Amino acid sequence: MSKLNFHAMSNAELRAYVIAHQDDQEAFYALADRLTAKPPTATYPASMTPEEIHKAVSDIIQQKQRRRSPS
Repeated sequence: MSKLNFHAMSNAELRAYVIAHQDDQEAFYALADRLTAKPPTATYPASMTPEEIHKAVSDIIQQKQRRRSPS
């Protein structure tokens, strides 16, 4: 049996493989390393006002909706 290349798999493929092969620790650690290596998407100062927080959240929601809607 040839060794799988976890680095060549997409996140979805690797996640599906880990779910199907729960005893494969190497695959689990490859997925865990990949998921924890992602930097946080954004950081915000603790001094933000409620209005600034509302605007930031609204902007994020709008960005995600634009990405999902077909052009």
